[in-house]
Amino acid sequence: MLAGGMTLLAATHGFVAEGFAADAAPSRVVCLDYGLASTLLAFGVKPLAVAALADWDKWVEEPRMPPGVIDLGSSWEVNFELLIALKPDLILSTAYNDPLNPRLAEVAPLYRANVYVPGANNILDASYGATRDLGKAMRMEAKAEAFLAEADRFFDACRDRLARHNVPPLALVNFMDPRHVRVYTAPGLYHDVLQRLGLANAWKKPGDYWGFELIGIESLASVADPRARLIAFEPVPSDVMPALATSPLWQALPMAKPDRFTVLPSTLMFGMVVEAMRFARLLTDYLDAHP
Repeated sequence: MLAGGMTLLAATHGFVAEGFAADAAPSRVVCLDYGLASTLLAFGVKPLAVAALADWDKWVEEPRMPPGVIDLGSSWEVNFELLIALKPDLILSTAYNDPLNPRLAEVAPLYRANVYVPGANNILDASYGATRDLGKAMRMEAKAEAFLAEADRFFDACRDRLARHNVPPLALVNFMDPRHVRVYTAPGLYHDVLQRLGLANAWKKPGDYWGFELIGIESLASVADPRARLIAFEPVPSDVMPALATSPLWQALPMAKPDRFTVLPSTLMFGMVVEAMRFARLLTDYLDAHP
């Protein structure tokens, strides 16, 4: 039992709170997580408010957030005065926001997704499970299943397109600065999508449960496969490319050669199924056009 009398009920991949009528779908839903917000949009539901909405277009880009959605401020520093005034009937959260649970539960019932947590083995599978649980919380089980069936068909189509090419292992990164990258590992959303598409991750070392490891650029030289390609994602800090152009270390990396390195548009590395589909589409379109 949490403060305010809200009870969290365990589900396979998340928690659904008591506190609204069993026959009524929540209509005033606020969300503290981008992946959950994009899943709501996939269900055809416009959230009332979303945390850190100001950065949505920078990290998520698509789907576009409809006009009129309210920004709740940082997910770590939620504007509780605004949250209370909005009178939500459901709050969507994750384990990342657990320290806020007692205060959140005083405002409205909680749905808590369990995707990025220690011990997770497959983030894509966990995202499917959290999507089904969210469908139950929203009284939209049929829409959740239809969306996941569409996702399966989409991943299968991408896999079929890529099967025509002999795609080498891929190292996936975000540049932090001219000397460091965040390289994506297992377990992680990017890694799991690669496997779903029949591709191999060139980076074999494990990372944290968020699916990445922060490394120096020189560490990319440890990738064993000589055919490996390097794919970075926007946003790239403005000082990175000019610095790399004059870096002997970067120029010496086999993966830095123009035919083996590219930068693709941003996609949320800590998202759920919607973000996995965007990543798969960007990657498949690029590899299909540049085999």
